[in-house]
Amino acid sequence: MVQKYQSPVRVYKHPFELIMAAYERRFPTCPLIPMFVDSDTVNEFKSEDGAVHVIERRCKLDIDAPRLLKKKNSLNSRERTLHIEAHNETFSNRVIINEHCCYSVHPENEDWTCFEQSASLDIKSFFGFESTVEKIAMKQYTSNIKKGKEIIEYYLHQLEEEGITFVPRWTPPSLAPSSEAASSCKKRAVATAVVIPDTALTEGPSSEALSNAGGAPEPLVGTPDDKLDADYIKRYLGDLTPLQESCLIRLRQWLQETHKGKIPKDEHILRFLRARDFNIDKAREIMCQSLTWRKQHQVDYILDTWNPPQVLQDYYAGGWHHHDKDGRPLYVLRLGQMDTKGLVRALGEEALLRYVLSINEEGLRRCEENTKVFGRPISSWTCLVDLEGLNMRHLWRPGVKALLRIIEVVEANYPETLGRLLILRAPRVFPVLWTLVSPFIDDNTRRKFLIYAGNDYQGPGGLLDYIDKEIIPDFLSGECMCEVPEGGLVPKSLYRTAEELENEDLKLWTETIYQSASVFKGAPHEILIQIVDASSVITWDFDVCKGDIVFNIYHSKRSPQPPKKDSLGTHGLTSPGGNNVQLIDKVWQPGRDYSMVESPLICKEGESVQGSHVTRWPGFYILQWRFHSMPACAATNLPRVDDVLASLQVPSHKCKVMYYTEVLGSEDFRGSMTSLESSHSGFSQLSAATTSSIQSHSSSTVSR
Repeated sequence: MVQKYQSPVRVYKHPFELIMAAYERRFPTCPLIPMFVDSDTVNEFKSEDGAVHVIERRCKLDIDAPRLLKKKNSLNSRERTLHIEAHNETFSNRVIINEHCCYSVHPENEDWTCFEQSASLDIKSFFGFESTVEKIAMKQYTSNIKKGKEIIEYYLHQLEEEGITFVPRWTPPSLAPSSEAASSCKKRAVATAVVIPDTALTEGPSSEALSNAGGAPEPLVGTPDDKLDADYIKRYLGDLTPLQESCLIRLRQWLQETHKGKIPKDEHILRFLRARDFNIDKAREIMCQSLTWRKQHQVDYILDTWNPPQVLQDYYAGGWHHHDKDGRPLYVLRLGQMDTKGLVRALGEEALLRYVLSINEEGLRRCEENTKVFGRPISSWTCLVDLEGLNMRHLWRPGVKALLRIIEVVEANYPETLGRLLILRAPRVFPVLWTLVSPFIDDNTRRKFLIYAGNDYQGPGGLLDYIDKEIIPDFLSGECMCEVPEGGLVPKSLYRTAEELENEDLKLWTETIYQSASVFKGAPHEILIQIVDASSVITWDFDVCKGDIVFNIYHSKRSPQPPKKDSLGTHGLTSPGGNNVQLIDKVWQPGRDYSMVESPLICKEGESVQGSHVTRWPGFYILQWRFHSMPACAATNLPRVDDVLASLQVPSHKCKVMYYTEVLGSEDFRGSMTSLESSHSGFSQLSAATTSSIQSHSSSTVSR
């Protein structure tokens, strides 16, 4: 497996030409890199106007394999860019090392310089330990990343000591200034030199700490194409190692390619990475599942669209209460005073779950606010749980079942949001409850639990170590009035029957515009859309939750037979609630009974696809999702390794999609037909709206 590294954008607050002057001083040898013994120039090219300068060097290292690396520097003074490519020559049949670095001008400030770096390492043969050695080598590589910035800083100071604080930009020979003027520009009095502050040369200064010569605060550094820069990471995400930065950037890039317009915030992506120890594949898997879950249940809108029932507002003994000493939002839960049985009987499990989700969404919002208020990254909250009053009533089996489900949902969709859990006044019955719930709590989360029995929280190492005395709640002998409801028994008059709760629960979780379907090999899922007016617009939005599928759109003048649901018996599977409908009769023939109006679109697992089709004729349109079979290699009858692995990853040839479709009049879709035709994509090739443009005028947007 190839190990990869991608750096954030690092910004030098100095002109490109001055950075280049510092960079060139690294050669032929650099005292700050003892292993770097020498370098030989093997090839050099200069354009006639002097704008382009390409140098190839062999770098000698202080090891038994000299000339291990070969570097190619391509400087374009006209465009003010330097591209550096490096690869290994020695052991190239066993080890493949590739590195690419780029210095360029900041897009928003031409007197600043951006630096990006990427690398890959592929060990072909190392006695069976290739993967392990790759990881160790990449870890060692990233640990030395910051050394490059220190080297540039060293030579910038050296230039300043020599009085060189300005290097003129390249100009065409016909416009070049006189030699006297050029030399006078190179050296200016130290009194008028541009100051090179230490904070500007270290990793990630905060925007508040940076100021220009006039004293006005500088804006937080911005970078092109929505890339992450080191200043932003340090200010809003915290101190990350180079390898952690690389994982964040690579996962973020993948999400941008596959979930356009639906990217989680950077701090939320980072939470999923931390929950899986920065394993990108594992983090991507649980994040995709969470994104699908959020979309299906419209969790993003829960704070704006859902009002908790009055019973919850009166009897749920929990609420937000200031913040702890680290600036984390503080949530107080008086579990011992809460009638969990009464709440479950009055509201049902789903209402409690939705309320807990709204609490977590509010917690995310408060973390963002506190990050701005305290000027440092805050990505989690502290929960204070008071267990005074906890008894066997709280161990009522349906109540514990609801608690376990809530824990399961929160663990899966809000990882690394709990910074600390303070459990106070734990009674004797608490070990019983802990035995029931602890197996469902992640190990990393369990390490954040602090449990105090009786009044132990008032002693050394207790509550005062984590919460300021001024905001300790009054019910814990503190000075601050706490507005958290006191709870109490829910009146039995508010209880509802199991049938009422079942209907209410169904209502809560069917408030979604999305439908789910199962797709099997030989059993596609199809939906029928009848179009009365030509030039209507069929829109779709679907997520591939499992497996790979092929998406097709067909048109027919005749109505298919009533939908036929696949019993799944032929596949040896049972799927409660699984939806699989087939409309196209097996006796129908393409071209006679129905025709394809869009090119087939192959969609991979985890992808999100949005698009639309402008209908040309009235009639019946069929949207189809079918199982995608990997083609075997054409040169041999043997299947490829990738095909075998893909087949193993999709047991029983089953795929799952979650979709939503809607038909709009052309005048209602983005305003007019003109705007329709301006929405290009590469999806539609057969639509009547297609022109000679390389992209379709059918407004299909595929997030890959």
